[in-house]
Amino acid sequence: MKFNATLRKFALPALGAALALFAQNAPAQDQAWPTKPVTMVVGFSAGGTTDIIARMLGIELSKMWNQSVIVENRPGAGGNIAGAAVAKAAPDGYTLFMGSTGPLSVNTSLYKRMPFDHLKDFTPISLVADVPNMLVVNPKTMQVNNFKEFMALLKANPGKYFYASTGSGTASHLAMELLKSQANVEATHVPYKGAVALNDLLGGDAVHFMFATIPSAVQHVRNGRLKALALSSKKRSTGLPDIPTVAESGYPNFDASSWFGLVGPANMPKAVTDKISSDIARVLAMPEIHAKFIEQGAEPVGSTPQEFGKYMKDETVKWARVVKISGATAE
Repeated sequence: MKFNATLRKFALPALGAALALFAQNAPAQDQAWPTKPVTMVVGFSAGGTTDIIARMLGIELSKMWNQSVIVENRPGAGGNIAGAAVAKAAPDGYTLFMGSTGPLSVNTSLYKRMPFDHLKDFTPISLVADVPNMLVVNPKTMQVNNFKEFMALLKANPGKYFYASTGSGTASHLAMELLKSQANVEATHVPYKGAVALNDLLGGDAVHFMFATIPSAVQHVRNGRLKALALSSKKRSTGLPDIPTVAESGYPNFDASSWFGLVGPANMPKAVTDKISSDIARVLAMPEIHAKFIEQGAEPVGSTPQEFGKYMKDETVKWARVVKISGATAE
């Protein structure tokens, strides 16, 4: 009995220490996630649609997780710089990529060399939103009232007018290249790094028009500094039902919308991936958040990782055809 008492005296503290050590060294996915701030990397500059969507989502997720969600802007190469950084990050869910049509489907057809394989080097998490591109002009330098007048002006003045994009190979670039090929018109491309393009369009000196995502341009349309002529989607926007689509304006096969989705590095733990996806769906279902997205011209989606993975594959095939038809390149 004396021996057992002595054994217990030393064994119990030792067991407690061992359990503490085991808990300390347990894999991250076995602990409550997240236990530290999460970084959401954006491939374009602050103020653009990808940035706007990332910040709206990040604010709500930070409340839900009780951890900061830090939006980090790494613009350049049509989103490829940011994508490459996330692809190389630890697959623990603490470094995520708010990607878009470009780096997650289009760029592989535009760039001769890619710093990542978007279908192998990422873990799909959720499709967040669909956003039509909006054809906008500076009314001071292009005095047209509608899409028909705009097209007539381009046809009468081949190559005279300059259009901005948020970067070579981005959706804003490719949408115009597709329109040029379908309508047989000419215009000169001026690529920018992200939302800076819109600033120059507002200035009216260097460029005359562009396909801009609705969230980045809608406030300028509402205050009259820009004029919206058409949307790039097949259907009209819920938030802006009065703006016609290019498809209904004489080009029925035209469809060049943007979409935005969240991915992480390849081989993320399934439990973490499913949690993030589920929490995004919860955020997008909140009436006030849903209304904010619609107000910005974005259609909130939310999807499972499996659905988003299939969507990325389907979009890759679709945009490969568009790139080939348009002849667009990014290099």
